[in-house]
Amino acid sequence: MNTSTLRALSSTKPWWSFGMVWMIIAGPALVVVAAFITLYLAITIPDPVLPTEALNPRNAIENQTKLEEAMAPAMQARNHAATGVVPNKQDKK
Repeated sequence: MNTSTLRALSSTKPWWSFGMVWMIIAGPALVVVAAFITLYLAITIPDPVLPTEALNPRNAIENQTKLEEAMAPAMQARNHAATGVVPNKQDKK
């Protein structure tokens, strides 16, 4: 090796001075940050606990009425999405 080759090898830039390295590091780092944000949101805003009681066959009519009342907004939204017709206030119970 001659002197010019050694000088060229010793004057190379360090790895952190190349932009491509930071672009490669930024991808996984961004995923890690997003995972911690998701973990924070999952811990601070938990999903509500849904009731697990089974429908009592003796109260089937009452339970059916409750179910229909609970599903009314969803049914109206489904019908509006399917037909494009806005329900009247008289149609609501």
